[in-house]
Amino acid sequence: MKFLLKMILSAIAVLVLAEILPGVNVDSYVSALIVAVLLAVLNAVVKPLLVILTLPVTIVTLGLFLLVINAAIILIADHFVSGFGVNGWLWALIFSVLLSVFQSILYSILKKDKS
Repeated sequence: MKFLLKMILSAIAVLVLAEILPGVNVDSYVSALIVAVLLAVLNAVVKPLLVILTLPVTIVTLGLFLLVINAAIILIADHFVSGFGVNGWLWALIFSVLLSVFQSILYSILKKDKS
């Protein structure tokens, strides 16, 4: 149940960011939900592999290379979901940073409601 609620909150965050950012577009609510689920899967499977493979670069850049990895994961999701589009690396980077911020805010609100 908690996973489903987090996916719905992530889909809402994707929809809000698609409205705010001109370089990101989502066609429908279903596409936003698919993007949220795919991002969860990619973050669980692909991101740890990329972090391990790029560990020296990540250490040298003091962790800032993780932003590039997040943008790459957004672009991978763009490739697989037909109703989701991101216009380049810069928009993927901005989208990933803002998505992380929105998710943190939404998840903290979710935790406050349970307390």
